[in-house]
Amino acid sequence: MTADRFVRPAVAGDEPTITDIQLAAWTDADLLGTDVLALLDPDAMRASWQAAITAPPGPGYRVLVACDGPRVVGFASVVPRPADPEAGSPAAGTILALEVAPDDRRSGHASRLLAAVVDLLRTDGATEVSTWVLHGDEARARFLAGVGLGPDGAQRHLTDRTAPDDVPVLIESRWSATI
Repeated sequence: MTADRFVRPAVAGDEPTITDIQLAAWTDADLLGTDVLALLDPDAMRASWQAAITAPPGPGYRVLVACDGPRVVGFASVVPRPADPEAGSPAAGTILALEVAPDDRRSGHASRLLAAVVDLLRTDGATEVSTWVLHGDEARARFLAGVGLGPDGAQRHLTDRTAPDDVPVLIESRWSATI
């Protein structure tokens, strides 16, 4: 890692770049389809990221950015899950998003973001981390498997099974690991 490549907390003003990176990553992955991508509202996405950065809903909700010099080239967001002794579940965190701009991939930014997320979760007392992986996202699956996460059997549908034929059925699997 060089001194000009680092991770920091996101600040107000990062949301336009975060939105651009998210849209570029989703377009590059070619998993959602052009019809779904066309339905996305970049202004609403920017507003959501601004709220997540400037007014998180509680402690442990974080947005981090990866930088290459002065440029923001990636981001991650994480939400806490408190321990539930009755259910036997420990304190954990869920990575909601982890994206790197397509032109900046394979430079260690995703690994730095994930390491920073795990460090923060551990500091908060979490012992597990999870994230959701869209079926067909082989690059993300390889990355996560390489750092020790794996599918834990949970799945969710992101699209209604009764959607028109031109809307792809989007299914995600949860990947998790002890940290």
